[in-house]
Amino acid sequence: MVERTFATPRSMVCRGREFQWGERTYLMGVINLALDSFSGDGLGDHPEKALEQALVFEAQGADIIDVGAESTRPGHTPISGAQELSLLIPALEKIVSRVKVPVSVDTYKAEVARQALEAGASMINDVWGPRVHPEMAGVVAKYRVPIVLMHNQITTEYGDLVPDVMDSLKSAAERVLKAGVPSENIILDPGIGFGKTADHNLEILRRLREFQALGFPLLVGTSRKSTIGLVLELPVDQRLEGTAATVALSIAGGADIVRVHDVKEMAQVAKMSDAIVRDWRPQNWKR
Repeated sequence: MVERTFATPRSMVCRGREFQWGERTYLMGVINLALDSFSGDGLGDHPEKALEQALVFEAQGADIIDVGAESTRPGHTPISGAQELSLLIPALEKIVSRVKVPVSVDTYKAEVARQALEAGASMINDVWGPRVHPEMAGVVAKYRVPIVLMHNQITTEYGDLVPDVMDSLKSAAERVLKAGVPSENIILDPGIGFGKTADHNLEILRRLREFQALGFPLLVGTSRKSTIGLVLELPVDQRLEGTAATVALSIAGGADIVRVHDVKEMAQVAKMSDAIVRDWRPQNWKR
């Protein structure tokens, strides 16, 4: 077990909005520009469609919009930073000019992150956190924005799954702290589906509460992923109910942010889960 090293920040401010950890679960709505996205929802070079999707997500209750231009599915073909930027920037500029919620960019490339932040992004979601491009930490520190550090690895080999993942996340947090990123701008993601078998994913979800010992808010992304398909024996377009189960159980396990494709439905799942787990109530509730 990783000993608690950091004091969990109570809140985070992003694009002028305060995120109060522990009060409720926040929703990150996924916008994929990559045509080879595993979930089949890639929009490609159509920034107007990306803007339309972002506005819909915001209206449905998304607290953060997460835009990505490179697929991260297993077996994907990497693209250059220039290719990624050519898809990303036109959509990003349209989205940040119209939506009021923070806009995150899903990238592991430091230069892509820098240009995205210049274009108005207010958060970086790094799926390698930041092992592939160590200079990512300096970019995020300079722009003073939050970063999601996700666990990822090439193999699915572990000595002891949960402690190994936690140790890796702890090291990632220490690297960005050393670069000058304040603790309140760090979010950790155990990386469901990345460098893990289906059994690994299920074990992490079952033991999610152990990750709270790391001392940072947790983001969990299970939406439509292959583990759900394997358990339910269903294709990617029929995994809504399975996703709902994993989102509810992630919230019960302490997730602070859930990254989802189906914002409207998962907003309802999150509210119901929060009412039970976090004693959350709607504003017009009469106790």
